[in-house]
Amino acid sequence: MLLLLDIALTHVRSRTRQTVVALAGVATGVGFSIAMAALMQGSQEDFVQQMIDAMPHIRVSDEYRTPDPQPVARLYENAAIALRGLKPKEELRGIKNAPARIAQLRDLAGIDVAPTLTGSVVIRYGGKDIGAAMSGIEPESEIRVSKVAEDMREGSLAALRTTADGIVIGDGLARKLGADMGATLLVSTPAGQLRRMKVVGTFHSGVVALDEGRAYTLLKTAQILFDRPNVVNEIRLRLDDIDQARPLARRIEAMLGYRSESWDEANESILEVFFIRNIIMFTVVGAILLVAGFGIFNIVSTITHEKTRDIAILKSLGFRQRDIRMIFVAEGLLFGCAGSLAGWVFGYALCRLLGSIPFEVSTFTELTRLPLLYDPLHYVIAAAFAIGSAGFAGYLPARRAATLNPVDIVRGAG
Repeated sequence: MLLLLDIALTHVRSRTRQTVVALAGVATGVGFSIAMAALMQGSQEDFVQQMIDAMPHIRVSDEYRTPDPQPVARLYENAAIALRGLKPKEELRGIKNAPARIAQLRDLAGIDVAPTLTGSVVIRYGGKDIGAAMSGIEPESEIRVSKVAEDMREGSLAALRTTADGIVIGDGLARKLGADMGATLLVSTPAGQLRRMKVVGTFHSGVVALDEGRAYTLLKTAQILFDRPNVVNEIRLRLDDIDQARPLARRIEAMLGYRSESWDEANESILEVFFIRNIIMFTVVGAILLVAGFGIFNIVSTITHEKTRDIAILKSLGFRQRDIRMIFVAEGLLFGCAGSLAGWVFGYALCRLLGSIPFEVSTFTELTRLPLLYDPLHYVIAAAFAIGSAGFAGYLPARRAATLNPVDIVRGAG
């Protein structure tokens, strides 16, 4: 085996310029593959992390996954008649018996629970009317299920307890209104309630939709504003183990009856897009390294053509077809392995360079650097693609070389 490898190394060293070009092709393919995988995977992880931080892991709403049929429809369920123009039964929205249900959830291990009443409001200040979503919260519970307390730029959530009719708004919303800390806003609700509220804090989550369209107040204040005393329409949960979000959401829905949605179910379409994007990414990576394999194929084919007399001599000395085949396959694998090692260095350097470039994106979220993920798996996958394509590129001419007849080679030379 060592003799076969030594012969392969001798062949590779005899063509220095072509060897360098082939190694450069493989290294470039591996390097760019690693950088592209790090960039795409990093942007995905960053987006998902921001999404997870900005929303509860599980959201229990005052809706049913399968709404109950209307009473008259239930009455004539098995009758051969058609019902049209039924006036639906009016029901008061909200999670019924919320305190008992919240207590049930708090008994579960590894879960933080926060009740919320959320609705639409119109905020007026300085002649500007801007629509926003207002959430009534309990500050002590809210800080355990969301990052809003960490995102505070001015003031604090605790000030909602000490200030009558206090309100916390996103800094983007404050900027659009032209309101500063201590400003008095006029808040109106669909229930016809009007109330002057004092800004006691601003937050910045980095998610533009939240920073420009979200406000917080005390739960009791929100219940008065929306004319829904003692009502909550959402229970938000944060888990110690985020991977348990979906199975736990199913369990909670079976326990409470209300629609319980995990963060990944709520964003299933986005996660599907990421899955498809990863397939495209690895397809492109494979194509890049396959192109590098063509260069290796050309070089090994040339070596095979030039070394026909050597092949005849080796066969006359007793080398079998398998041995000849292994020599030229080893040459392809040498290109793949050496190119992969160089590509690892190039890929890491390229990732460091891309990660150092400052820029800002503020359309949906804010970034100051490209989000890159340094994952050893990217290096392993790129090297596997490179070595696989290099080995295959070496096998094709190796198979032809192994079938050459040494007598025909000597006659042709003579």
